Amino acid sequence: MLKCPQGSKIAFRLRHALATGVIAGAMTLSAMAVAQSLKPEIGPSPPQDAMPLYKGGVDRAVGRLPDIVRDIMTKSQVPGVAVAVVHGGRMVFAKGYGQKVKGDSSSPIDENTVFQIASISKSVSATIAAIAMTRGGKAGRPLRWDDPVRSYLPDFILGNDYVSAQATIGDFFAHRSGLPEAAGDDMEDLGFERRDIIPRLRLLQLNAFRTSYHYANFGTTIGAEAVAAAMGERWEVLASRLLFQPLGMASTSYLHKDFVARQNRALLHAFVGGTFKPVYDRNPDEQAPAGGVSSNVVDLAKWLQLLLAGGKHGKDTMAASTALLPALTPQAVNGRGAALDARTAFYGYGFNVNVNANGRTSMGHSGAFLLGAGTTFQILPSADVGIVVLTNGAPVGAAEAIAARFMDVVQYGEETRDWYPLAHQHMMGFFKPVGDLVGKTPPAHAKPARPLASYVGAYVSPYFEVGTVQVEGDHLIVLLGPRLMKFPLSHWDGDVFALRPGGENAPEGSVSSVKFSGEGSGPRTMVIDYLNAEGQGSFSR
Repeated sequence: MLKCPQGSKIAFRLRHALATGVIAGAMTLSAMAVAQSLKPEIGPSPPQDAMPLYKGGVDRAVGRLPDIVRDIMTKSQVPGVAVAVVHGGRMVFAKGYGQKVKGDSSSPIDENTVFQIASISKSVSATIAAIAMTRGGKAGRPLRWDDPVRSYLPDFILGNDYVSAQATIGDFFAHRSGLPEAAGDDMEDLGFERRDIIPRLRLLQLNAFRTSYHYANFGTTIGAEAVAAAMGERWEVLASRLLFQPLGMASTSYLHKDFVARQNRALLHAFVGGTFKPVYDRNPDEQAPAGGVSSNVVDLAKWLQLLLAGGKHGKDTMAASTALLPALTPQAVNGRGAALDARTAFYGYGFNVNVNANGRTSMGHSGAFLLGAGTTFQILPSADVGIVVLTNGAPVGAAEAIAARFMDVVQYGEETRDWYPLAHQHMMGFFKPVGDLVGKTPPAHAKPARPLASYVGAYVSPYFEVGTVQVEGDHLIVLLGPRLMKFPLSHWDGDVFALRPGGENAPEGSVSSVKFSGEGSGPRTMVIDYLNAEGQGSFSR
């Protein structure tokens, strides 16, 4: 039987129905049917519905943390790690382990070592947006997550007129704008700038607006650009004024040049041939709001304290609940349960949002550069605790395993499983090579190519601009992007050549076809497979 609290709207409606005879007569529902048709208005599950926390779990977890870190470093072989924990409004742990440069014992990591934090930047950016919304835009104009981006970027356009006009700041921070996964990353890899990338996203076919979830760095960047325009400042300057300076985050910046200038910084280590090597630099300035922050765990601990305090810093409210709470609560489904007994995962505005096995909510985000960074953070508001883990190794699951083991002990007093193999298996999927020729060998009796000179020329794409094919020695090369990045082409079969791409989105072992076609004296089109995921890899001469 449905029990209704005295004075509730449900109780009133049932009493009213009984008193007025609504449930009498042939056309009337039974009392049970009426009760079942009414919407219970009791709100979300209250915090007391969650399982109790292990008494003293935070202290126990902090005590175990050094051993957890060392164990994961041994298993993963990641060169360096820095960790900080906040609890009860203060930082209770901060320490560095390992080396800034693998094999260099003179470069130890400490709690002040600056790392590139990759996609944790999205959560930092969402916090800055919430602070901006609390303050309001230029001339005191209200600023909200639900504001259309075009209100502040009047020339903004995507491939659908309705979406172009209606897509909001929140839509882009929640990855629900319809932009395809990783939209624009391919252009960034080839050296295009933000001002070139965002306008060309109009050429991409959109997925379902607000009912699809596709993780896109330049989506977050668009949302942040709208906030910056509303405030009348460049994003990188706004971030410093609204968040970094007030919290005393002196080692934090969205500018790659600031990271490079730090004396105490950790070098990126890519996972090459099964081992970590410091072979790349990663300049993420073009997608800075999504992945460009560099910081240390001491600074990030101050940010976690702000989150756990509900946007308050001391006696000041930096981010009002009306602006910050939406970022930290579900706005899109990003991991739908595969079965009725499986929990679904959510995304807010720049934050992953989950309900743990004990019924407690947690928020966080991981960051990854395949060129050499793996990071994560988690907050558990009901325990007033947060952890941030930064590593200078490509994302092999080390950071996530450290945070998961720590949070297990906080909540249950013991670790519930061996988290590293699970995290490692998941992360290794990012290292899968791309391109249609991966794992293949050229035909034993390949058809000959045309004379190399016949392929030479400029091939044009609306999306990627010009691909210039030249002869260099005994083979072809193609020059791509504004910096004329050179890619050698090796003959495969007939008019098909092989190209080995590189960069953040082309892991080790990637091999792509370059197919020329057209009759007459020379080919008229060139299709580069690894650039053609969204149908934009076709160039015409």
